Amino acid sequence: MTVLVTGADGFVGRYLVRRLLADGHRVVAAVGPDAPPFAAWLSPSETGAVTRRTFDLRDREATAALATAEADAVVHLAALASGGKARADPEGAWLLNTLGTVYLLEALGRARTEERDPTVLVVSTGEVYGPGAPRPRVETDPINPVSSYAASKAAAELAARDTWRRTGLRVILVRPFAHTGPGQTEDYMAPAFAARLREAQPSTAAAVPTGNLAPVRDLLDVRDVVDAYVALLQRGTPGDTYNVASGTGVSVGEVFRRLAGLLGCAAEPVPDPGLARASDVPHLVGDATKLRAVTGWAPRFTLDQTLSALLHAETH
Repeated sequence: MTVLVTGADGFVGRYLVRRLLADGHRVVAAVGPDAPPFAAWLSPSETGAVTRRTFDLRDREATAALATAEADAVVHLAALASGGKARADPEGAWLLNTLGTVYLLEALGRARTEERDPTVLVVSTGEVYGPGAPRPRVETDPINPVSSYAASKAAAELAARDTWRRTGLRVILVRPFAHTGPGQTEDYMAPAFAARLREAQPSTAAAVPTGNLAPVRDLLDVRDVVDAYVALLQRGTPGDTYNVASGTGVSVGEVFRRLAGLLGCAAEPVPDPGLARASDVPHLVGDATKLRAVTGWAPRFTLDQTLSALLHAETH
C-alpha cells in the first residue's frame, strides 16, 4: 500500500518510514520546508522509494493539498511534540497540534470517495489522561490534560472524532505513552540524562542536575511504537482509540540509575528546581490490552535494551 506520513523527518517519522519501506510499502513523506534532504537519514535505495511532499502544518492550503496525494493510509505525526517547547510557545502548540490537524482531516474528509478512502492514524499522546489513580490507564478513562502539549492533543482528538462522524473518514486515534531511542533529541528525558551522564563519566563523584525524579512513566522503545502503528493501519477499527503502552511503570530516577549503570558511571542525580515541571503527572502508565487483542502487538524490547541502544548511538 501507499502510506502518507506527515512529519516524516521527525524522530518517530524516520523510524516509521524505514519500517514501511522494509515491509515493501510505498511512502509519501510530508516534511516541512526546512527539512533536511532524505539522503541525510535514508540509504540511496530508500531515498529512491520515497516521494517527497513539502508543507507547513500552519498553512491551511499547503496542508490541505496533502489530501491530493494518492495514499491508501495516512499517519499524522507532524506536531510540536516537545512538552517544553509547547510550554514556551502554547500558541504554536495549538496552531500546529490542533488547527493543523483540523486542516489536514477536513481536506481528507472532503476528498474522500468510494475509490479514495484512506485509513487515517491520528497520533495523540498518553499525556491526555493527566493526573489520576496510580494504575495503568485504559481508553475509557476520562482525560484531564494539564499541559499545553496534552491539551492541544486532546483538542485534536475531538476534532478527529468530529471529522469521522461527519464525513466517514476512517480515523483511528492512538495514544502512545513515553518512548525513546537513538535519534531522539535532548528535549526529552532519557537522551538528556544520557548526554549529562556522558559528560560526568570521567568523574567518580560527579553531580548531575535533573528535574523531578519521582514521576513514574511507561517508557517504550520507538521501534515498538512504530510496530503498533503499522499493526493498527492493518487491523485497527475506525472511530476507536488505542493506547500504545507496556503496562509497566518506571520512575524517572530509575531511568537515570539504569543509564548510569549501563555506562558504569558513579554520578549522582541532584534535583534542580529549574529543570522541574509544574505540570508533571505523578504516575502515567498505560494499559494496551485493547491494542493487543485487536492486533496481537507486544513490545519486543526491554527497557535496558532500549537504553543501551540510546547510549550506543549517543557514544558513536
